[in-house]
Amino acid sequence: MAVIVLVHGIAQEQRSADDLEAEWLPALAGGLRNAGYPELADRLWRGQDVRGGIEARMAFYGDRFLRPGTMGLDPDQLTADQQALAEQFAQAWLERAALEMSDPRDRRTAQIELARLDDSLGQTQGPRAAVRSTVAGLARLRWFAQPTMAFAERFVRRALAQATRYFTDEETRSYVQERVTQLIGPDTRVLVGHSLGSVVAYEVAHQLTQPLSLLVTVGSPLGLRTIVYERLRPQPPSFPHQVSYWVNVADRDDLVAAAPDLTQLFATNQPATARFEGGWTVDTGAKPHTPTFYLTKTQVGRPIAKALAGL
Repeated sequence: MAVIVLVHGIAQEQRSADDLEAEWLPALAGGLRNAGYPELADRLWRGQDVRGGIEARMAFYGDRFLRPGTMGLDPDQLTADQQALAEQFAQAWLERAALEMSDPRDRRTAQIELARLDDSLGQTQGPRAAVRSTVAGLARLRWFAQPTMAFAERFVRRALAQATRYFTDEETRSYVQERVTQLIGPDTRVLVGHSLGSVVAYEVAHQLTQPLSLLVTVGSPLGLRTIVYERLRPQPPSFPHQVSYWVNVADRDDLVAAAPDLTQLFATNQPATARFEGGWTVDTGAKPHTPTFYLTKTQVGRPIAKALAGL
């Protein structure tokens, strides 16, 4: 079993556990090195080449969203209720971009798209058309940085479909969580989740019967009220009782990270000895939702190093 378990986010259906590990582990080692722990960094990334290698494994579930002959799930493959939820996700992202993006150009683009959606309210027919309209608006944001508008729209549609399917399909939710729990054993100390993977990690942490030294969530939508927060399990959302230390890290320009500071939303039932640092905000540059950019940060490396102390 792994000492560190990693959980990826949305739109990874064309990847695998192995090539995601090949991306995440050097970044995670970089975070340890940047925090002042070069020996731990070497033990993590170089593994068997260094005495006392630290095993880190990726819990891969992207294959759940891959359909033969397609690039992945699309909102058109969802039920009407699921399409309505996908539209709520997209609307929330646009609203956050319009209010909080640091670049005024992105804020203005989002404001224009929201106004356009308001003008078309009542003209579209059904949730499918609503999703298409909102997706088109989102895809115009520079935030997605895709080569073409068509590619950006496909990416947004797949991301929305996958997030929606996790919250509305019990088989999918169980499948994804099982991919995580099968990697957790007596030696597991750290659980790291990015994007939708942070939701999975949070829910799995609540199911643990063994202590977990550290939960790290990055680029997390856990604080997205009415869409994610109210659909989490258990309800009402609370601090996972087996977790000793929870760190949440966000970039203010990361649209998915709806609430950078989670401490007020999840402090219920926090054990007296547990620590919760839910307001660490970092700068991840031009691609703020990129997981590897989060993992290289000292704010991620330092708590992981502390969790690995004495290993």
